[in-house]
Amino acid sequence: MNTIIISLLLTLALGLLSGLFLMISFKKFYVQEDPRVEMLLEALPGANCGACGYSGCVGYAEALAGGKETNAAKCGPGGQEVADKVAHIIGLDTVSIVKRVAKVMCNGTKENAVRRSDYDGVKSCRVADFTLKGDRGCVYGCLGFGDCVNVCQFGAMFMGDDGLPHIINEKCTACGKCVEACPHDLIELVPLDRKVFVFCKNLDRGPVAKSYCKVACIGCGLCVKQAPEGAMKLEKNLVIIVDAEKVDEVADKVVGVCPTKAIALDEKFAEVKTV
Repeated sequence: MNTIIISLLLTLALGLLSGLFLMISFKKFYVQEDPRVEMLLEALPGANCGACGYSGCVGYAEALAGGKETNAAKCGPGGQEVADKVAHIIGLDTVSIVKRVAKVMCNGTKENAVRRSDYDGVKSCRVADFTLKGDRGCVYGCLGFGDCVNVCQFGAMFMGDDGLPHIINEKCTACGKCVEACPHDLIELVPLDRKVFVFCKNLDRGPVAKSYCKVACIGCGLCVKQAPEGAMKLEKNLVIIVDAEKVDEVADKVVGVCPTKAIALDEKFAEVKTV
């Protein structure tokens, strides 16, 4: 009987000691959660798209509350309204957001781009690029299998009958998923009000590029001469816009001299006459 009582007392003592140890450990290692994290999560849209550079809304909220992140305007889906709320919660100045959208820098439609074969593999841009480079003559252009469309969780992209992905600006949140999905780096995030673009990424010499695509940049440099000094440059047979604002100011001149229309206005702006 005594043995049983002693055993019970020892068990009770060990239990008390264990509970005391756990309580002390809990108090010592307890990390008080910043109430602003919950407030930020309520303000954020909960898309968890990763456009902010974090794994999701929780990561962004914790970084903001902890002082590791000071940019209140990193949430693309939330826009200006969410940026204002976030700035208010963490005590930062309000940041004006420039609306950005995805833009496909290729006009290699079925009509414009030459096909060199009949691709019969997995209908994936990344797979096609890794194997046979797809069925287009231009190995720099859009492969047309819609990897970018498939990763867009906002319904802001669709594959057109022309074989190219198209962006619905009103739905685009500039999350960047489509940018990551394109193996040819054809999609860029640009300001919504930008006018002039080089819709080509072909680095081949002019005659070769033109043989693959009717609207390829042939590196003639006529547009560079029409643009303000330093606003455009010719690099590896391809024209590059260095200062978009300055180029937009002379949009008519720059676009008008391009013989292949590789340099063009965004479709939402009016057409210009050839100079």
